[in-house]
Amino acid sequence: MALVTARTFANSNVRPPAVAGTFYPVERAELEASVRQYLERAKTEIGVTDGAPPKALIAPHAGYVYSGLTAAAAYNALAPARNIIRRVVILGPCHRVAVRGLALPSADSFATPLGNVPVDQAAARQIQALPQVSVFDDTHKDDHALEVHLPFLQVTLEKFSIVPLIVGQASSEEVAEVLDALWGGPETLILISSDLSHYLPYAEAQKSDDEARRAIERLDGLGLGDEAACGRHSIRPLLSLARQTGMQVQTLDVRNSGDTAGGKDKVVGYGSWLFTEGGAPGETEDQFGGQTRLLLDAHGASLLKLGAATILNHLGAQKQMRLDMKDFAEPLHANGACFVTLNKDGNLRGCIGSIQAHRPLITDATENSGRAAFRDPRFKPLVATELTEHDITMHISVLSPQVPMQFNSEADLVSQLRPGRDGVVLQDQGKRGVFLPVVWEQLPERQEFFTHLKRKAGLPDDHWSDAVQAWRYVTEGVSSDEMDGAEEFWTPS
Repeated sequence: MALVTARTFANSNVRPPAVAGTFYPVERAELEASVRQYLERAKTEIGVTDGAPPKALIAPHAGYVYSGLTAAAAYNALAPARNIIRRVVILGPCHRVAVRGLALPSADSFATPLGNVPVDQAAARQIQALPQVSVFDDTHKDDHALEVHLPFLQVTLEKFSIVPLIVGQASSEEVAEVLDALWGGPETLILISSDLSHYLPYAEAQKSDDEARRAIERLDGLGLGDEAACGRHSIRPLLSLARQTGMQVQTLDVRNSGDTAGGKDKVVGYGSWLFTEGGAPGETEDQFGGQTRLLLDAHGASLLKLGAATILNHLGAQKQMRLDMKDFAEPLHANGACFVTLNKDGNLRGCIGSIQAHRPLITDATENSGRAAFRDPRFKPLVATELTEHDITMHISVLSPQVPMQFNSEADLVSQLRPGRDGVVLQDQGKRGVFLPVVWEQLPERQEFFTHLKRKAGLPDDHWSDAVQAWRYVTEGVSSDEMDGAEEFWTPS
């Protein structure tokens, strides 16, 4: 769809409020009181993060009565950077007038009942040099996706300007190029405006929104479905950049309009997330290895036994196990990513895992144990007779945070691989392949290892492109055949 000629706002260089009085209060005092009330409620009902201030946020854009509490959870996280953030790059989906690419307004500022917010004209001119960015007021005029965030920003930040962008039909690469150009330092906040599922029955919405939550926590843009979030065209490139730069993500709140101010026959989902830079602060591979080795030496047997109990429970057709976290050691409560591998008579029988830490390690190990036994698509579901008639062993590998690899060619990438040490994630053309370090035992040569990794990702052996992305990680593991009493591992306790 071609862009029409840019039009300016009538008789003013200020973009006036479009949804004051409908999405939020129109009177200044009432609006400020409303925003502060949501911020205080979020502190009490959701909690406040105590980590580093975010580099990026995802927050909803519905009327405050529906999504104000979820949005407030995100804005409370800005408190440590109240005097640091000076520019907010806001990307929201198109609701009114369709647009190709990303659209800036011609306005010098955006007005709300709390005052005017200036547009960062220098930043706007910078990205107008990109072919996917144009000035198009018609799409901004009545759209609420950006406007509803401004009162929250006006209350939580001191002095700031905005780069307001409506995102229409744009590729992830086009949006990522804009984000990269505007990324800046601690003075710049990236804000993605998005709701989640739209107009599903309550239970279906909860399921859809939970799948979206898990994809975002995994920094998995490929896992975010086309119906999962209206701001998906901006969320996906943010997740890609977050993975490339080693950012950490935290879910703050997920709920829907049926939980707030609407009925439950057709609901809209809302979620808020914060992203921080720097990966795991101060954590080197050696530190990870030492700390994780101590954890597995102390609690690895508990993880293995719980994985076995999950499988035995399923084979016995009992109800799904429910974990009571207080029954397990505190170190297992921390988020962790692991792969669970089952071997039968020394051969692979199932392997499933997580490549990003997005839930407590004990939960990740338990659920991946069941999936490795019954949901690995390469194998039929495990049956009870295999446990009695064959030697079945379990291995749990805990993954370090991923480190993005920098390279200028396939040969450069392959030369950087460390045989026997590196696990690798490869991604290109919407496809992804993952190898654990143990794969080096079967594929000890670098090029052979990488070629097979491309095959696993569904890419041709000779595939290469400038868009290839790769991450490395290391693992620490524990095996059932190394436990005391290994011969009784599959005996129900």
